[in-house]
Amino acid sequence: MKTPNTRADESAIESRLAVRLAGSLSARAEFLPHDVTERLRFARERALTHARQASQAAPASTTTVVVSGQVTLALGSFVPWWQRAAAVLPLVLLVAGFLLIERWTVREQVLAAAEIDAQLLSDDLPPDAYNDPGFAEFLRTPRAR
Repeated sequence: MKTPNTRADESAIESRLAVRLAGSLSARAEFLPHDVTERLRFARERALTHARQASQAAPASTTTVVVSGQVTLALGSFVPWWQRAAAVLPLVLLVAGFLLIERWTVREQVLAAAEIDAQLLSDDLPPDAYNDPGFAEFLRTPRAR
């Protein structure tokens, strides 16, 4: 987020750049042929006239128009249900993906616990082996059968 001081600094830098650029262009304008300077003067006058007309013809309404690709929407206007659904669809797919990932990890944890339980129940071990702290690690390591 830009602070007011940052915006003021940027504005000052832009102003200095504009002054330097205008000065440089003015200094080099003396060496241009007469026909080029006349064309530039005419183009400058035309641009100023166009800018004045555009500022006078600017609509006074507060409706904001958003243009995106081929679709133009005026905010506050009617939006069809299928466009609203299309806007929500990525969020629904993201949530569904998270739920599937969560279910998959729970399933993997259950399968790992079931495998350890099956190994415990199928092996012939003395009762003291179940109290050994390294026994759980022994069960997790793959071994050849």
